[in-house]
Amino acid sequence: MADISITATAVTAALAHNVTTKPAGATITAGQTVYLDAATGKWLLADADSATVVARTPAGIALNGGSINQPITVKTAGEVTMNAVLTLGEAYFQSPSPGGIAPRADVLSGDLLVLIGFATTTTVLNLGITAAPVLL
Repeated sequence: MADISITATAVTAALAHNVTTKPAGATITAGQTVYLDAATGKWLLADADSATVVARTPAGIALNGGSINQPITVKTAGEVTMNAVLTLGEAYFQSPSPGGIAPRADVLSGDLLVLIGFATTTTVLNLGITAAPVLL
């Protein structure tokens, strides 16, 4: 399997709860997972096999895209609607591809196992980001 395929223009959050806006520290596309770089206060792409521990655990999913220093709004909890073909009830995890979301089978040995959330429909991902304490 591969990362879920997300059309950036389809990413929405029905409620404005659990959102935060900060500048991008890299080019980010709506639907990608991000973490907040403490040194710069900017969003960067999360990556399950990053050498940097903080980069392995996303803070949420970008609701819009932008380039460096442009504002990015991130949903940190709750429901995010995507065009992606999700499997109802399936758990989705931080991918070893920067910013990606993948089914469990795509999280590899040496990656931090980070649950992003569960599909409540075939298009809605309910965020509940939780990191396991060890690498696979």
